Amino acid sequence: MKEKVAEALDQVRPALQRDGGDVELVDVNEDTGEVQVRLVGACKGCPMSQMTLQMGIEAYLKEKVEGVGSVVGV
Repeated sequence: MKEKVAEALDQVRPALQRDGGDVELVDVNEDTGEVQVRLVGACKGCPMSQMTLQMGIEAYLKEKVEGVGSVVGV
């Protein structure tokens, strides 16, 4: 599952990089479906980062990777 999440994040990454940010995969808990990511660069302090995390990254991962339940920023 972790490999599939990493591959899906690679698809999201260019959009974040265009705005000066990026996302790093921290951990995947296959038992709970929780994915931990770290927003970096411009995304780190952006007021819209929570929306990017939930409406963008989480929605995309849930669509592309079976078993993803939630995405949390660390």
